[in-house]
Amino acid sequence: MIAQLVLNGLVTGMVVALGAVALTLTYSILKFPNFAVGGMITLGAYIAWLVNVPLGLPLPGAAVLAAIGLAAVMLAADRFVFRPLRDRGAITLLVAAMGLSLILENICRLAFGNVARNFDVDPERPWRVSGLRIHPEQVTTAVVTVAAMAGLWLVLRHTRLGRAMRAVADNPDLAAVRGIDRDRVTRRTWVLAAALVALSGVLIGMDRAIDPLMGWAYIIPVFAAAILGGLGSPGGAVLGALLIGVAQELSVLVIEPNYRQVVGFVAIALVLLARPRGLLGVEEIRR
Repeated sequence: MIAQLVLNGLVTGMVVALGAVALTLTYSILKFPNFAVGGMITLGAYIAWLVNVPLGLPLPGAAVLAAIGLAAVMLAADRFVFRPLRDRGAITLLVAAMGLSLILENICRLAFGNVARNFDVDPERPWRVSGLRIHPEQVTTAVVTVAAMAGLWLVLRHTRLGRAMRAVADNPDLAAVRGIDRDRVTRRTWVLAAALVALSGVLIGMDRAIDPLMGWAYIIPVFAAAILGGLGSPGGAVLGALLIGVAQELSVLVIEPNYRQVVGFVAIALVLLARPRGLLGVEEIRR
């Protein structure tokens, strides 16, 4: 039973990792916690559902269009919501992100109603491997997450965009002096973050029903993973997500499943008390 819970937790952690990495990317560049990630997850899932079910496009293509559609929405949000408030401080941007999340979720509720919806995919029986039940959706989640993380690592480490993002994250003023356009880096960061969150929404929708509040169920795990790993560290976000996922699944051995969310709150509290920079975060240097 424990082995099955660990497996389920790792898969859950992979879904959370996509949102946590997106959160840490936007935090690194924009220096505020993007609370709109919940609404982004919901909208990404609904865009994929709209393309998959009413329009009949296979789910992989629907996921790609969901990433493109969510990126367009977030570029518009950056232009009309975040950019005018960028000099007002992190708290102002945080409140704006919370408002944006509520707007996105209520748009989905207005357009699609509160009825739970599902993707048009053929059901498959789980596989039995060494006594473990492995669902095809879990394998898909693992493959998609690993591929997305590998692609992001290549972008961050081996492209001009990745070098520009690291420069802006480390010292935006010095990056500007060196000729790096912060607005362009910000826009491309939103595109990357939106693509990751859209994939997360699709994978969540494959595992559970799609509804306007689905993003709220993942807000705390996403933030807990990013904080545990260290805000600003994509690798730390992945590690934190896997730990949170496994901890949540194992917690059902001692508490009711409906109370698994408390694991995220406990993780945030303990990390902030014992190691505020997280497991892989770098301590901020103040001059």
